Amino acid sequence: MRGVVLLACGSLLAAGCANMPDSGDVRAVKASNAGDSQVRVYAVAPRDNADPEEIVDGFLEAMTSDDPGFATARKYLTRQAARTWRPEASITVLTNAPDRDQADRMADTENEGKSYPISGRRIAKVDARHAYRPEVPAEFNESIHVVQQPSADGKGKEWRIDSLPSGLVLGEADFLRNYRSVNKYYFASGENWVVADPVYIRQRQDPVTRMDPVTQTVKALLEGPTGWLGPAVDSRFPSGTELKKGVTTLTTDDQFTLKVPLNAKADHISSLVCKGMAAQLLFTLGDLTSARVEQVELQGSDGNRLCLLGKGQATDEFSPVRDPGRGENPFFVDEHGKLMMLSVASKQLDKPVEVPGPFGTGALPLTYVAVDREENRAAGIVQEGRALRVGSITSDEEPAQPVVTSAGPRREDRLSAPSWDGHGDLWVADRNPVNPRLWMVPGGQGEPVEVSTPWLKDGARIESLRVSADGVRIAMLVTKDKRTTLQIGRVERTRSEGHESVSVESPQRAAPRLESVTAVSWAGPSRLVVVGTEAGGVQQVRYVQTDGSTSTTSVLPGLNGVTAVAAPHGEQSPVVADSNNDGIVRLVPGANWQPIVKEGRSPVYPG
Repeated sequence: MRGVVLLACGSLLAAGCANMPDSGDVRAVKASNAGDSQVRVYAVAPRDNADPEEIVDGFLEAMTSDDPGFATARKYLTRQAARTWRPEASITVLTNAPDRDQADRMADTENEGKSYPISGRRIAKVDARHAYRPEVPAEFNESIHVVQQPSADGKGKEWRIDSLPSGLVLGEADFLRNYRSVNKYYFASGENWVVADPVYIRQRQDPVTRMDPVTQTVKALLEGPTGWLGPAVDSRFPSGTELKKGVTTLTTDDQFTLKVPLNAKADHISSLVCKGMAAQLLFTLGDLTSARVEQVELQGSDGNRLCLLGKGQATDEFSPVRDPGRGENPFFVDEHGKLMMLSVASKQLDKPVEVPGPFGTGALPLTYVAVDREENRAAGIVQEGRALRVGSITSDEEPAQPVVTSAGPRREDRLSAPSWDGHGDLWVADRNPVNPRLWMVPGGQGEPVEVSTPWLKDGARIESLRVSADGVRIAMLVTKDKRTTLQIGRVERTRSEGHESVSVESPQRAAPRLESVTAVSWAGPSRLVVVGTEAGGVQQVRYVQTDGSTSTTSVLPGLNGVTAVAAPHGEQSPVVADSNNDGIVRLVPGANWQPIVKEGRSPVYPG
């Protein structure tokens, strides 16, 4: 007997959940065929006198289970290997469950044991801080070595694993069944608004810490930001702050208040710092659909209350988006180069409305546009991409003189579509092949600052960009060697003697499985809508997390010839796209793409 048993009795599967059989063999089930998070996997210990192949297969399948402490999986290991194996250290994610090849027959003696190659296509790695890092799919080749050791009764020998890959090795379906993405929140460096930092935690109780998902999430927040985001954010929690020893479960009371007991590191914090700590917790726990948290009460090591903060107050004071609960209306450029606003929140499609000012009248025909997050100003690319001008969209005042210009020889070699961040600063890329650069305009009207991009070399250039609401991350389509990829960069700012220096650091591939990317838009604190094509595939529109992870439900309904896409920060408004075949279209949840206007381009939401 070997392998694992899978059980599923969620609401969707209730019709198939009859009584458990009380006789018959337990047979191995290919765990990676089940991606549903309601499926539970129970590990089965190795049978007596199991052959080496059974030991290897049983261990690979036991790694996919929820077994506390991975105690059953450790039964497949030698005593020494069981003591040193650290499944929490990392997770290697493969496209499918690892394949096990036959042992090398040249190493088939009792003394040498047997080595079984395991292989697959590696697509990501999750580190000990729960950070997911995607990789360009590559071959994964490791091995599991088995030897014979004395059996428990001392009367014979049994095969056990003495050498194995570090951490867990899981197929993508098993990974998504066992783990879920959660946003931790930290403060933008020197600012008073929060930034999302996605990590992966267990769907259910963590086998190693025995913590439930809420407690796992709080623990992950207290551990600090992931390595990539860390240089651009701060935590209000004092260094060394942890949950009070022994806490493995956190639940809300009948007022939906979550009481979080902390160790002595937090005992002497000020009320202002405590409020920031509670805000970080409220934003973080807001992503957990399994727990409704309306208030957070922080407690010191003696159990006394340090502070109490409600969700509404946290949102009002620390959100990077003004009134994030309100509906959003998109804008687009019509066939005459005029800026138009759409009202798309209702089922009835209203006629587009011209905005006030020269951008709405066509006096300055637009190539691209961006609307600030307050919906007071627009930044327009005019003169066939040569100039960036900023003007009001609430009055008829004339826009200021160009704030950035380009001398690129062709329109596609000049200025990209601009983007506003949460600071009210304006970003644009100059695609001039002679000197490609990235600019930031403070407040949309100050002296332009050239952003340091030391990685932008060897013919690479930024084709388009979108800056996050918090201003800490920038999504860029970067072309190099005739290939366009999606990169997420970290924005770092330094101020010295009244001068601000800005750089984009450590750009990371956010959609490595897409061979080419056409368009991107932010769709919330840590999610993007991306238009791209896999190798040998057709164009698709899908959601991607900023850490590069996706889910099986992330692909949106098919749409051909998409050249631009815009998504709201919240979920009240639809995704809007520009299709060569259908014009400006929208997608509301549960429906298909609907045409809005036949002629138009550059759809954008504020930002």
